[in-house]
Amino acid sequence: MKVRISITLSQDLLRRIDQRQAEFQSRSEFLERAATAYLFHLARTEAERRDLAIINEHAKHLNAEAEDVLAYQVPL
Repeated sequence: MKVRISITLSQDLLRRIDQRQAEFQSRSEFLERAATAYLFHLARTEAERRDLAIINEHAKHLNAEAEDVLAYQVPL
């Protein structure tokens, strides 16, 4: 379901959107796609931050495990 809203944009931004007119059916389509892409970017960034926090939380254990495995390697 589409909902009609009113937004305020700078003239420069609107001009730059209009320069892409051939690629989109309307300004609304352009803005909807842009917002969707940005929300996807934010969600991905959030997930990467959570993953990094988990890795950092377990870093000492993971590094100790890696050192243990490396100790079994035979020098070449």
